[in-house]
Amino acid sequence: MIQTLLFFLQGVPEIAGIVACSLALARVRLRWGIILSFACILAVVIYIIRNMPVTFGLHTVISILLCALFVTKFTKVPPSTSFTVVFAGYAILALLEVTMHELFSSLLHTEVSQLISDDYIWKLIGFPHAIFMIAIALAIAKYKKPLESMWRV
Repeated sequence: MIQTLLFFLQGVPEIAGIVACSLALARVRLRWGIILSFACILAVVIYIIRNMPVTFGLHTVISILLCALFVTKFTKVPPSTSFTVVFAGYAILALLEVTMHELFSSLLHTEVSQLISDDYIWKLIGFPHAIFMIAIALAIAKYKKPLESMWRV
């Protein structure tokens, strides 16, 4: 039960950060109610896929496709741009994850493999990069002004 709670505690802000970064890069105004609603739905989908007996990483591919579909269907961003900004959002996440894991590894004087083995610490280490994703999205939105009337809903 706690594992599931920790997954959603990290997963929802992380997905919200990815979607917000993607939208900010596409110059779409950040509407947090819609972003958080989609993040909750996508977190449930990812949780279900990760608990299925399928190849690890499939949840990432499906997540990228669903995020790009979300951006395309709910905004006026063209599909090619949607894929580009969503992929950029995931690239930012990957960079943050590597940086944060190395930082925590050096601060705690332990190997990353030992951190991975403790599920609680691993999930809690993942929370700060989710918050950084949201902060990056806000910074992008501040300096790359959103265009008007980009939402379809």
